[in-house]
Amino acid sequence: MNILITNDDGITADGIIELAKEISTIANVYVVAPDSQRSATGHSITIHDPIMVKNVYIADNIEAYSISGTPADCVKVGIEGIFKDTNIDLVLSGINNGPNLGTDVIYSGTVSAAIEGFVLNKPSIAVSYNEFNIKREVYKEAAKHVKSIINNLKDKLDLLNDCILNVNIPNTEVKGSKITKLGERKYDNVMEERVSPFGQKYYWIGGTIKELDQDKDSDIVCVNEGYISITPVNIEMTNLEKFNILKNIEII
Repeated sequence: MNILITNDDGITADGIIELAKEISTIANVYVVAPDSQRSATGHSITIHDPIMVKNVYIADNIEAYSISGTPADCVKVGIEGIFKDTNIDLVLSGINNGPNLGTDVIYSGTVSAAIEGFVLNKPSIAVSYNEFNIKREVYKEAAKHVKSIINNLKDKLDLLNDCILNVNIPNTEVKGSKITKLGERKYDNVMEERVSPFGQKYYWIGGTIKELDQDKDSDIVCVNEGYISITPVNIEMTNLEKFNILKNIEII
């Protein structure tokens, strides 16, 4: 089995290194990741600048490269460029530093990398950890859960022919796993205006998560209760109900 691993935290992030090392015990692992932090870049791709590629060392028996592009670039360059002569069976994005729950998946570079794998007709899984700036040992344990998921799905990857899996691992003792729906994430945003030492106005965006009522089957509830959430996510954005209504209305 050939697995392409990427992330949005960069090639030196503990999450991708521990994931690659663990998954290399069950598959041939190929790594392409950004050369620096690319969180919250969504599904952006690089079209006006060259994408620079550099061979890097992660661990023995793992071929790894950093590139100057985005997470989505990593998957595209990996599959259609660097490893074009290798049949990639699965794209794995993570383990992300921090959760990707609910509607936050819209902004996530981690999830977007998996979606790019889907666009390129590869089964794809995004994995995140529900805490920031954790120790490497925690990623080692989290990677074991990912290996278990892959082992259990390796003969059923055709299930991912019309979706990706978005996996979030709780920052508590893992009680098990649940199949979930995307919950709802909203923020009390803070738009702070500042001025640089050179007199240039700039803004710093921040915010805190709002407490919202969530469906009991949501990924947010699941992770908060100590379960690994596994959410099938597709990219079909057409509202079919409104499609059928609107096509029978004379609009223009």
